[in-house]
Amino acid sequence: MNLLHNRICRSAKWFRTVEDQVLPWALHGVPLGPRVLEIGPGFGATTRVLARDAPAMTAVEINPKLAAHLRRTLPAGVTVVEGDGAALPFPDGAFDTVVCFTMLHHVPSAELQDRLLAEARRVLAGGGVFAGCDSLPSPRFRLLHVADTMVPVDPATFPDRLRTAGFTDVKVSTVDNRRLRFRAS
Repeated sequence: MNLLHNRICRSAKWFRTVEDQVLPWALHGVPLGPRVLEIGPGFGATTRVLARDAPAMTAVEINPKLAAHLRRTLPAGVTVVEGDGAALPFPDGAFDTVVCFTMLHHVPSAELQDRLLAEARRVLAGGGVFAGCDSLPSPRFRLLHVADTMVPVDPATFPDRLRTAGFTDVKVSTVDNRRLRFRAS
């Protein structure tokens, strides 16, 4: 992420936005199971909020510096693993709930995004839920991502991509052409 993006994502304002708006909307009606995996927590704003309700939580972060930061700053009940969401180091069916928030557009290609989706399905226990959200392109969003990875997810094709990864009961919705929310079993 570029410097501006880094500054925003670690700010108290972003934490409040995550706590008050992003997670309530993204997880509306989604029960967190006892074993939760978050893919791509970044600076951990979403993880801090989720950890309040998740009995056992694991966060997998690809950036070594962010993974080390998360280990130092997250509550003791959160296990932080340095790893790639497109090649998760967990056994099949290890989690009841898998989530990712505002991070899919940072995965550098649609092919790697699809591998991440397939891995999320692989580590999800039967009857579990995969849920999350991402931002949709806008002039402000594009400006925020100058010299940064930005591969937006298309809401029109995302349901089929989730089904191809092995998910069922797929639901994808948008709000204000700014945010995409998804959930699947």
